[in-house]
Amino acid sequence: MMGVFLSRKKTKKNLLIMIPKFKRGIHTETREEGKVYLMIPRTNPIERFSIRFLKQPSFLSVKLDALGAFVAARIDGTNKIEEIAAGLESTFGEEAAPVVPRLAKFIEMLEINDWIIWEDEK
Repeated sequence: MMGVFLSRKKTKKNLLIMIPKFKRGIHTETREEGKVYLMIPRTNPIERFSIRFLKQPSFLSVKLDALGAFVAARIDGTNKIEEIAAGLESTFGEEAAPVVPRLAKFIEMLEINDWIIWEDEK
């Protein structure tokens, strides 16, 4: 299934009622000093070769800021984008403004990198 941002046809879908979920194997990890990383498994054949023979890490780690960590923790297949946006606004206030455009851009980047899928609206 093509994503909201990647579809070639212009479809009228309301992003706010859509439910994102990380693909299998993608998760967050909290490291030293509370820094949160998005862990993406390296699965293509070249990456598997480099992991095995060149002793490369098996996960790509992407450091998230506080807002990104908040959003990533809520991308679990149960929260709608509008619920995530409301949580951002109530937790971070003016620091997250403008909430919806920033959240849409973050979700777009996750989708472009093929890290999320969309659950059916509930």
